[in-house]
Amino acid sequence: MKFHKIRSYAKINLSLGVLGKLKSRFHKIESIVSFIDLHDEIFISEHKKDKHKIIFLGKFSKGIQKNNTILKLLKILDLKKKLNNKKYFIKVKKNIPQKSGMGGGSMNASSILKYLLTNTKLKLSSKEIVKITRKIGSDVIIGMQKSPSIFFGNSNFKHLKNKFSYELLIIKPHFGCSTKDIYKNVKNYSKTIFKKKKNKKFDRLFLSNLKNDLENSAFKKYPKLERMKSFMQNLNKILFIRMTGSGSALVCYFGSKNAAKNAQKILKKKYKKSWCILSKTI
Repeated sequence: MKFHKIRSYAKINLSLGVLGKLKSRFHKIESIVSFIDLHDEIFISEHKKDKHKIIFLGKFSKGIQKNNTILKLLKILDLKKKLNNKKYFIKVKKNIPQKSGMGGGSMNASSILKYLLTNTKLKLSSKEIVKITRKIGSDVIIGMQKSPSIFFGNSNFKHLKNKFSYELLIIKPHFGCSTKDIYKNVKNYSKTIFKKKKNKKFDRLFLSNLKNDLENSAFKKYPKLERMKSFMQNLNKILFIRMTGSGSALVCYFGSKNAAKNAQKILKKKYKKSWCILSKTI
């Protein structure tokens, strides 16, 4: 059986503003999103069985639900009779931690959908893609494109001409954050930054002054996260630090790889039970 390999890249939120609540009960947001070189590895092949088969492997595979984002995608495509009765055997090596705010599951679904659109006879209109990704998760649409963007929620986004160049140090404590719980405890809303002023320069000074509105909620539930961020703000040559998504991963932004490496040595000694890696924006 021949498998095709797909790289499913993690996303990070350089900023995340919560603007209010929608009638759908989801929140209205605006977020600067970029991809990083950390990725899950997906192996996909057709097989002569009457059901799809999905296996998760690797350090962060434990506890993934049977009704995961990949299965949801395949079920939707089956119901719409888009796969021509083909069934797939999919193996996923999970390198992106669950409940970290880096969209591992969502990006898995979008990566497979992109593969099917490019390498099989699957044909979907732009409207169909939006409808399908919404049924799986609100941020799945982000993975359908590669460039940095401003994500406005509800499957709306705007591509950015800017390409971010940061060396990253990512640390995630031994616990994860529930997206539902973190959003549920957001009490105050921000005003829009991006829709009113279109000609913004996304330089380091501008980005360093932004924030993630979900941090207050996450820090209230997990005070350790706030203490970790407070400590890391004083790392040598750090540009800024921000929680990504609803957490629990914290991302330190640096201008050089050496600075990120030196900081990693410090954090690995101080937070021995935490997952701590170097990465970069792509």
